[in-house]
Amino acid sequence: MAAPALQQPSYLLANLKADWTNKPLHQRCHELSKIIDDYPAKELHAIFPWLVESVFGSLDGILSGWNLRFLQARSAEYNIAMDFLDPSGPMMKLVYKLQAEEYKYEFPVSYLPGPIKSSIHAGVLPDCPLFHNKIQFPMSGLLLLNPFEYYMFSFASSLIAPKNYPPGQHGSCSDSAYFVLVDTYLKYFLPTEGNVPPSPFSDTRGTVASPAPRSPNVPYVGYGGHSTSLLKRHITHQPSVNADPAAQEIWRSETLLQVFVEMWLHHYSLEMYQKLQSPQVKEPFTPSEEHVLVVRLLVKHLHAFSSSLKQESISSSPSAHSHSSPLEELKRVVVQRFVQQKLYVFLQHCFGHWPLDASFRAVLETWLSYIQPWRYTGEKNNMQADGQNRIVPDKWASFVQENLLMYTKLFQGFLNRAMRTDLVNAKNALMVFRVTKVFVQPNLSEMIQKAEQLFLEPEHAILQRQNRVFLTPSHGGSFLSSRQPVGTDSIFKVKSHVYSLEGQDCQYNLMFGPDLRKNVLKLIQIIAQARRTAKRISDHSTEMAANNSFLSWFAVGSSDHNNTFTGGEMDDMGEGVKKTHEFLDKALDYLCQIFRLNAGQLSQLMVNVASVDDEGASKQLPDCIPSENGFVLTDLGRLQIISGLRRFEIEYQGDPELQPIRSYENAFLVRLMFQISSFINARFGDHMEALCSRQDLLGSIGRHYLSSSSKVAEQRRKSPVLRQMRDRPQRARLSLRVLASYRTLLILLLLYMLFALLSFGTLSSTGLVLIVSFLYELLLNFFHEKLKTK
Repeated sequence: MAAPALQQPSYLLANLKADWTNKPLHQRCHELSKIIDDYPAKELHAIFPWLVESVFGSLDGILSGWNLRFLQARSAEYNIAMDFLDPSGPMMKLVYKLQAEEYKYEFPVSYLPGPIKSSIHAGVLPDCPLFHNKIQFPMSGLLLLNPFEYYMFSFASSLIAPKNYPPGQHGSCSDSAYFVLVDTYLKYFLPTEGNVPPSPFSDTRGTVASPAPRSPNVPYVGYGGHSTSLLKRHITHQPSVNADPAAQEIWRSETLLQVFVEMWLHHYSLEMYQKLQSPQVKEPFTPSEEHVLVVRLLVKHLHAFSSSLKQESISSSPSAHSHSSPLEELKRVVVQRFVQQKLYVFLQHCFGHWPLDASFRAVLETWLSYIQPWRYTGEKNNMQADGQNRIVPDKWASFVQENLLMYTKLFQGFLNRAMRTDLVNAKNALMVFRVTKVFVQPNLSEMIQKAEQLFLEPEHAILQRQNRVFLTPSHGGSFLSSRQPVGTDSIFKVKSHVYSLEGQDCQYNLMFGPDLRKNVLKLIQIIAQARRTAKRISDHSTEMAANNSFLSWFAVGSSDHNNTFTGGEMDDMGEGVKKTHEFLDKALDYLCQIFRLNAGQLSQLMVNVASVDDEGASKQLPDCIPSENGFVLTDLGRLQIISGLRRFEIEYQGDPELQPIRSYENAFLVRLMFQISSFINARFGDHMEALCSRQDLLGSIGRHYLSSSSKVAEQRRKSPVLRQMRDRPQRARLSLRVLASYRTLLILLLLYMLFALLSFGTLSSTGLVLIVSFLYELLLNFFHEKLKTK
């Protein structure tokens, strides 16, 4: 594959394309490594876009490339791909080789996240400095990117491109080559120890451009406001070299971080969210579970990266900052300036639109990772001696204040979800347990309350500080040069945070206020009800397991035609119920600690639940509205069903004679008995009707034997069936289907054997069986009538 040096790039690209599908991956990577080493940048320039697309796939998802998202560690090609795409591997060497020249590559604006694309199409410069010198004028629909930017944009886009699972390649997201590469790139370009390794090639052009300087008179309320027009910003005259030479050291780190944040988080508009003041905004992009897990990986690493800030650089004095390296300065601002706003809107959208199932765990863990930065400091001395809950150090109070909405508003969102979720399910109960376990950490609730008190401070406390505004990217401030003023106090930080995300006119709902406390009490009642429901299921599964004996094949253990659980399913359910009990018990305890509920309040709530869930109430229907088409569930009825407070009896509502043949019935006998009973009913139907209409003993016996359909009518009054079915007239008829049951056949066989031992003949045995059956049913009918008259 090593061609002569005079070979034209077009021939090189043609040869690569011809060999791409014919050679195995290890041979292709080996030859590509040799080409990257031997050819100059001028000739490699033409193959770079094709190679990137061949590896990561096309932006529209039609070409799958190497399928890095589905390439698992057990695959033979895994190590080959990882070595080739390593930060020190051949692919990145190609990037740096091209980076040393003035090559630019086009990236379509149409494949950017919705808010960025809309902003550019509207002629408004996006807030992120990454785009400030990349947009062509007049509008061409393309970004002009240097090789490193183009590579990272393509890499990040492959996560959100629509792709299908290749056959037989389902696996864990955390084991995929893509997930591991994200982790590798983060650790390499955003190191927690040491500095970013220098580029192997001289590079003076590939820098992240700083935005135009911001006027110092930008008002406080303008934080997060709209950007100015592209024409007014004169973007065509922006230089490609950062004015700050020190920033050259970390331009790759900033580029990678901004690309990841913009491509993975900036899919929802903060302006639209603020206008509606609700996460219920219908937007076209729906993140996948894999996408959310990669975002969580980013959040965890950025916390570790930020926490690795040197102790001498933590001082807030200007003199300390002036001696900090660019990388240390980036650590100081990375979470608040790069991630907070976009992650907040991203999580709000997920909380409002994600299905009410166990897949929400990915979103939940991403949120919990963000609000617990102390977990990623590497410190081990904040654990109590008994190994229980960690004490949140006081130094994190400022983080809680600057991220107050992440704790309070999203907790309220989770509370609303939890009240609409089936908490009998162990996976859903686990999520409630996880959230309460985080918020019960000692000192955390006190920090949140303190932050809320600061927010409630009167406005005059910050009027005199209006001239000390946060320098933010939306106002044109550099991520590194814009530092928080020395005199800015905690009140200003909390108010700035809340108003920038929720708008100046937001109505803040206190996490420890009376409104949210009512919802917490409702959740506690739902949890208590879920525990009682889980106990009933556990008791039922135990009973079913006890009845699952040898005779169950003959249906001796249970005659419930509507039972749908087998022995194995009941065992699994019983195991899940045990976990549900454990999770909900701990969640109840943690909620009482977080919101300081005493034993008396909790006992009263439990009594209220018990009074609702007594034997009579458990048989009530969910809240419904009668209509011409039957019952229609209300919102309260849906909540009662979800929480297990009430339920419909799910039973067969059709003709008992026509229901499907059961496993404990003989199919031939079922059909034969149906033919015989149909003949008798057609021949003697009028006589049976006359008998059942009598009010004496014979009439009572006739109704017992010939009016089995009345039982179905009684059941229909307990179920939301159509009125036409419920009011359908029921005729007296004889049913012989019971004789097709293996249970009945077994009993008859035992009786005939008993009578044979007593020397009774066949006819006499048959007569005795009929007499015994008649007397047995007569006694049952007598006691049933007695109970009805009481």
